[in-house]
Amino acid sequence: MKRILIAGESWFTHTIHVKGFDTFTTSSYGEGIKWLREALEEGGHEVIHVPNHKIGEDFPYTLEELKKYDVVILSDIGSNTLLLPDSTFVKSLKNPNRCDLIKEYVEDGGAFCMIGGYMSFTGIDAKTRYGETAIGDILPVVMLEKDDRVEFPQGINPVVENNHEILEGIDKNWPHFLGYNKTILKEEGTVIATINSDPFIAVGEYGKGKSAVFTSDCAPHWGPPEFTEWKYYNKFWNNLIDWLTK
Repeated sequence: MKRILIAGESWFTHTIHVKGFDTFTTSSYGEGIKWLREALEEGGHEVIHVPNHKIGEDFPYTLEELKKYDVVILSDIGSNTLLLPDSTFVKSLKNPNRCDLIKEYVEDGGAFCMIGGYMSFTGIDAKTRYGETAIGDILPVVMLEKDDRVEFPQGINPVVENNHEILEGIDKNWPHFLGYNKTILKEEGTVIATINSDPFIAVGEYGKGKSAVFTSDCAPHWGPPEFTEWKYYNKFWNNLIDWLTK
């Protein structure tokens, strides 16, 4: 059993309804962690999920805290959420740089994965900007300096490029996806599958540790029901964890 920390995969929605002269607002909270958490728990792992609005208080601030986890996953969470807790942004207090901590964690033998989304890699309107942080050093891909979303409303299927152990026992015919974050493979990285000729699944090593990227969503909207309900969905994520922690 591995202990896995997943940060992100949550959002608040605030909607303004306009009906002629009158308006009213509604708000809601949502999470996209369900499918990934259930897949990893079925694999016998312990999953600790820290949603975006809890990062300030619940995501580790020390290397010792990070080392309590076998794998750290960031999914659809911007770098500012890690870099700017309220005590820094509001009260101007110093805090550890948690992107630097993740790099140190991997360098010292930890396992790290970034999953795609509008707030992953460089992200929508280039707001996520992980390439400007230490996270850029540990990934097997280079991130763009502009909005990196590639939208495929018509659907696009990944192509397996490498008979890697992560894909052992998994059908090579992947379901379609509706978009992804465009990245460029590093010379030292290994691409396992591509999407539109860009990295889809890529892995690498950094220091004593390992890292991986999955450049589309693990859940809707880029990851459609055909993927989240795919019979190999659970096996893929557990194979990935096995490789990262081997």
